[in-house]
Amino acid sequence: MTHLWVRAEERPNEERVGILAEGVKALLDAGMRVTVEQSPVRALPIDPYRALGAEIAAPGSWRQAPRDAIIFGLKELPQDGTPLPHRHIMFGHAYKGQDDGRLLLQRFKAGGGTLYDLEYLVDETGRRVAAFGYWAGYAGAAVALKCWAAQQRGEICGPVGVYPGRQALLDDLGAEIDATGPARPTALVIGAKGRVGTGAADLCAAMGVATTLWDMEETAHGGPFPEVLQHDLFLNCILARPGTPVFVPASALTAPRRLSAIGDISCDPSSDFSPIKVYDRVTDWALPALRVCDDPVLDVTAIDNLPSMLPVESSEDFATQLLPSLRSLDSLDTGVWGRAKADFDLHVAKV
Repeated sequence: MTHLWVRAEERPNEERVGILAEGVKALLDAGMRVTVEQSPVRALPIDPYRALGAEIAAPGSWRQAPRDAIIFGLKELPQDGTPLPHRHIMFGHAYKGQDDGRLLLQRFKAGGGTLYDLEYLVDETGRRVAAFGYWAGYAGAAVALKCWAAQQRGEICGPVGVYPGRQALLDDLGAEIDATGPARPTALVIGAKGRVGTGAADLCAAMGVATTLWDMEETAHGGPFPEVLQHDLFLNCILARPGTPVFVPASALTAPRRLSAIGDISCDPSSDFSPIKVYDRVTDWALPALRVCDDPVLDVTAIDNLPSMLPVESSEDFATQLLPSLRSLDSLDTGVWGRAKADFDLHVAKV
């Protein structure tokens, strides 16, 4: 019997979950066993999971879960170096040269476990079957606008936090921008036709920000892209991968520019393929803006769990997308799971 073990997230400011209570019931009805860990911070309450038949476990008890259980979480595990003997479903961030990726793969190799990376769950055409992209774009654009608003006050953006829903975010951000005066910044979104870019564009539209929307057609020539420097905000919504052109070279720091805030929503600065060369580390909720130039000012925001700013909407959206694939967990050697396993085997063999 397939046993899915839904772990509690252990990363700060992470309140999302990848399956709804209704999804648990669907898996139980299909003959699977489902355990859900309690969580003191999860945005969705535990009672509906219990009421619909899930077994309930203590936070962090996945470490003692039966060896055949499939451990399902979203964000990374604590970096304690311990071997990983289970099969894990999560965002591993381990295949594109990231700083901690090799260490994670070493833990899987030492323990004999397997990573089914959520970023690499794809259909026959190579399209991801589930993604948080829309809400990453939405929240990422909001944080970039907060950076711009702080600059108008002569400040750097302060801490950001979780919102109970989209309207609460819009109300807060609108008040902050209105306080700077009637002027609105201009924004350039690259990757505008994708999920991330759509979310970013929708947030900008809601805030009355004039936005230029670019996608593959506008970037196919490979650069340079002087238009990026001619907008107040640049929102990168394209995943770093081989062949991605550079949108913001290091020379942008000394070039004439209007650009004052970059939202690197795809957030992969440690990748060799990063299209933004003016910074080298992610930012976080406590310090969302990294000031890379003082005159004229340029801030970069690159938070790698942005959808958790809106944990209810993002959890509901992602879980609905992913459920059809979870229903096929009995067939781990084929389909989306077989393709994800092949990716893992390819990369772990290099460790």
